[in-house]
Amino acid sequence: MTDRQVLIVSNRGPLSFRRGDDGALVARRGGGGLVSGLGPVVERTGAVWIAAALSDEDREAARSGLVEAQDGPPVRLVDLDPDDHTMAYNVVSNAALWYLHHHLWDLARLPRFDQHFAEAWDAYRRVNDAFASVVADLAEPDAIVLVQDLHLTMVGRTLAERRPDLSTLHFSHTPFGAPEMVDVLPDDVGHELVAAMAAHTAVGFHSARWEQAFRLAAEARSIDPGLTFVSPLPTDADDISGVAAGDACNEAVQVLDVLVGDRQVIARVDRIELSKNLLRGFHAYDALLRRHPALRERVVFVASVYPSREGLADYLAYRREVEGLVDRINRTWGTDGWTPIELDTSDNFARSVAVLRRYDALLVNPIRDGLNLVAKEGPIVNERNGVVLLSRQAGVWDELEDHVTEVHPYDIDGTADAMAAALARPADERARTATALREAAVARRPMDWLDDQLALVS
Repeated sequence: MTDRQVLIVSNRGPLSFRRGDDGALVARRGGGGLVSGLGPVVERTGAVWIAAALSDEDREAARSGLVEAQDGPPVRLVDLDPDDHTMAYNVVSNAALWYLHHHLWDLARLPRFDQHFAEAWDAYRRVNDAFASVVADLAEPDAIVLVQDLHLTMVGRTLAERRPDLSTLHFSHTPFGAPEMVDVLPDDVGHELVAAMAAHTAVGFHSARWEQAFRLAAEARSIDPGLTFVSPLPTDADDISGVAAGDACNEAVQVLDVLVGDRQVIARVDRIELSKNLLRGFHAYDALLRRHPALRERVVFVASVYPSREGLADYLAYRREVEGLVDRINRTWGTDGWTPIELDTSDNFARSVAVLRRYDALLVNPIRDGLNLVAKEGPIVNERNGVVLLSRQAGVWDELEDHVTEVHPYDIDGTADAMAAALARPADERARTATALREAAVARRPMDWLDDQLALVS
């Protein structure tokens, strides 16, 4: 706990606005994992949350100053130039930095750093400076500023000049790209990015691997990386358990029970996101049915996945490819009484939690992932002592590796065989593993993440 003011700074905040029937602005809770994950921080510290105004209604609210919500933190929305924000968000954050840190570039074709990107990088600077200006004006003396993720890597640099009394901590919820991937950026951009991050009081990551990658990128450019730390964000066990016990989730479980009957369930809960590796997961299930014919009609793959970043053409194409592959697998193997894959692309949190309650094997096989909370949430609410199949490339591997089954994210047949072994695991062994996994998933409390950072600046 601290008596210093705490400010949270992020692109997406806990409130968005719409116009009510009477024409007045009405606040509603914003979505996204970051909002949920930082809820306990807000509750404990009374933090002020600074976020981008993302709509015309948000921008109107931003002009009124600090917004007090009935059931949330005070929020200050930053009235950004819409074109600047679009360029910074889509071209730099999503199409460049996200691809860099998750190693998603098809280097034979992309990226292409041209005049369009140079203009977007200038917009990215202006967006970061606008956030920093709001923080500088709003922060009390010696306040603690928690800057979140890749959209806002330069806030600490500006604040170090304008408000050196502030403690600015930047936290990356993504991985950090390997040095050779950072080298793909234009030299001046790569140097500016790393130097701006290092200008914060401290820089944090979910995994020591991502911390080391950042330090290597800094050292390669003769930049002092400064103070770095590792603090994986815990899941809120009480919150996810409350959702699991709720009426909406219980109803979703009943619907799911009708769909799958007494069959075993392989599950995944994810965004339709390139780094999550959905396609190879479904290819592995296809291989499972081919390599293990005794499992046909005895298992269902339940996938609760929802669209992401559909403003990018790659993501629209990826969704179509996922849906097409699922349709092909169902047509290949399905029978009158059995649909091999039950695919739900609605953004329905209660249904997603219902899937986590019901799985016998949970597939979490990302190409790269900063953390991955699903691998923690699943064991907390699961009712069948299910096995977690986890890629080493998820940051959460560091916490759970002793209690999960490793799957190589690119090995289709290996993943298929891991699925089969998980479904065949004896009940007593499943129970022991599931108990240990639940204990590991809740070993850190939600406030530990904040306490780690307060300890750095106390």
